[in-house]
Amino acid sequence: MSAEEASALQHKAEEQMQETELSKEPNEKESQPSSDTAAASPEADEDAFTYRSLVLCGYGGYDKVKLQVMQGMPVPKKGEVMIRVKACGLNFADLVARQGLYERLPPPPITLGMECAGVVEAVGEGVTGRKVGDKVFAVNAYGLWQEVVLTGAQYTFTMPEGISFEEAAAFPVNYMTAYLLLFKFANLQPHQSVLVHMAAGGVGTAVTQLCKLVEGVTLFGTASASKHEAIRQGGVTHPIEYQSYVDDIRKISPKGLDIVLDPLGGSDVQQGFDLLKPMGRLVTYGFANALTGPKKNRMALAKMWYNEFSIKAMALMQSNKVVCGFHLGYLYKEREVFEEVVGKLLELYKQGKIKPRVDSVHHFEQVGDAMRRMQERLNIGKVILLPEPNKEEESKDEAKKEAELKEDTAKDEEPEKEDN
Repeated sequence: MSAEEASALQHKAEEQMQETELSKEPNEKESQPSSDTAAASPEADEDAFTYRSLVLCGYGGYDKVKLQVMQGMPVPKKGEVMIRVKACGLNFADLVARQGLYERLPPPPITLGMECAGVVEAVGEGVTGRKVGDKVFAVNAYGLWQEVVLTGAQYTFTMPEGISFEEAAAFPVNYMTAYLLLFKFANLQPHQSVLVHMAAGGVGTAVTQLCKLVEGVTLFGTASASKHEAIRQGGVTHPIEYQSYVDDIRKISPKGLDIVLDPLGGSDVQQGFDLLKPMGRLVTYGFANALTGPKKNRMALAKMWYNEFSIKAMALMQSNKVVCGFHLGYLYKEREVFEEVVGKLLELYKQGKIKPRVDSVHHFEQVGDAMRRMQERLNIGKVILLPEPNKEEESKDEAKKEAELKEDTAKDEEPEKEDN
């Protein structure tokens, strides 16, 4: 081979190598993740994010609230925070909503829950005063029975030192209600008398503690006989049974009462009005008489509405009495009211003058048991729901599955019997 031929062959080989290098470049680029693919990775993580939620799937009994797993990470909008929920409060309004008697809520499916406590995990644009890691409790019209919730930062409040998540979840609705009833509507003064129905419940417990802050208050509280000792120790002056409360009060206080707090509705409002002294105040704030069982009772509703309290302005004027109504659900937009009342209540908590009483704690899987306990008036204090899975139940399920698996394996290993 001549020198010219060798040089030509070498030149040709170099050209082929260059072509091969160029042909590899696009493949090498394709093998590397693009910026678009990298950007999509967090989105994929958000889509894979799941959280547990208690959803009202229809109106009716306890089984209408179902535990569901939601997909997709909630993202706080402007002015919102995302909370990792540790505990939720159960309120009588949730029982009313389950039966379809709470007209403020959207139709099912909907997540219930008016209060919760937890840890801030994200903050939206424009949020000040809240940061990731803050322990807070929150209130809302609905939607807080979830592992993760979004809510307006203005409806969250910093948990005081020493309070548990369960106590914090028991705090806002009951204590705000009790404070507003006693001091904003009824104008409680020293040495006055008060009647509160369902005295062993969450609101009743809060009313009892707040009445103790005013000198010389005489507190009458209705509750079943089995709870009388507990509410007496809590501060109720005269525990009485509901069935005979009018006669019992007349015997103890013939002149009547200064304040009646009525969450029952129906004929009890009229009886409460009749129990008032001149210049007495009646505050109606519920219609518990409508709930006679797990499902809506149309007969009970009709009876309650038929016996609904009514009075003409002239008769009211001549009676020298005050009648007013209260519904916390319609005050959610009054931010200044919330901040003022919660601020005062937190100060009382820090001073050791009030403290939520937790009756029982139930995991989300046990929501039916929790609602039944409250509706059947078995609780003394607040009923709390926990979003975290029930580890005891999970262990039982795993043990059951393992036992079933061993049983199936043993059956498979048994030799087949031959026919004689």
